[in-house]
Amino acid sequence: MESTAGTDELPLLADLVSGGDVVVLSGAGLSTESGIPDYRGETGRRRRAEPITYQAFTGSEAARRRYWARSHLGWRHIAAARPNAGHRAVAELQRRGLVAGIITQNVDGLQQAAGASGVIELHGALDRVVCLSCGQRTPRARLDARLHAANPGFAARANAINPDGDAVLPDADIAAFRVVACERCGGVLKPDVIFFGENVPPARVRDCYALTEGAGALLVLGSSLTVLSGYRFVRHASRHGVPVAIVNRGATRGDEHALVTVDAPLGATLTALLGELGR
Repeated sequence: MESTAGTDELPLLADLVSGGDVVVLSGAGLSTESGIPDYRGETGRRRRAEPITYQAFTGSEAARRRYWARSHLGWRHIAAARPNAGHRAVAELQRRGLVAGIITQNVDGLQQAAGASGVIELHGALDRVVCLSCGQRTPRARLDARLHAANPGFAARANAINPDGDAVLPDADIAAFRVVACERCGGVLKPDVIFFGENVPPARVRDCYALTEGAGALLVLGSSLTVLSGYRFVRHASRHGVPVAIVNRGATRGDEHALVTVDAPLGATLTALLGELGR
């Protein structure tokens, strides 16, 4: 398909969206304007250290201590973030009846906070915690309070925050950190998100495939599509003749499948899209 770039393509994007039944696939780039960094810049190259893997987390008590010390501090940053103009525009498109479904690769909950409903959280959410033994899910706020109580002298300061809420801390600040266990069974607690090396539940993937193939259009927002987890839905849409539009800073892995690409800031572009549709 022909690929275009820049905000001159706004009328074409608006024409595509105006047909309705749009499925939104959002990535970290949609949340950067809320102060949450992404793992990749406009080049699509990873600019931060690899996040912890599922295998490392489950296989080492030291790895879990390191993760929870960093995440305990980083969670404050994620919890304080607020939806930006891009999140609000997606919610408004849904309110107008143009969006049939939303799949987000983000774990920050900002799309729902902006008023969107029925969001499929492909990679889970940081505001929940799951026990790997009994499966009980509890609010992150409850764990946060327990970790505060277990670590009254913890006064570390983050050198940087990663998009998954992982704060960069010196090893000295991690060594004495105390991790708490599941209150029900004493099992290992993990954020209710999909770690690298962990698979998205098959039923969730099937729901996303079904939503994508039934869409009037697939609108990708703020994702380089470098990781197969999101890119597969772009390929699936293309195979089923569903037109794809991409709004992102920089090129993406899915550009060859797109009818239109817009390389521009997400908040301003989606706000302008609402204006174009309102004419």
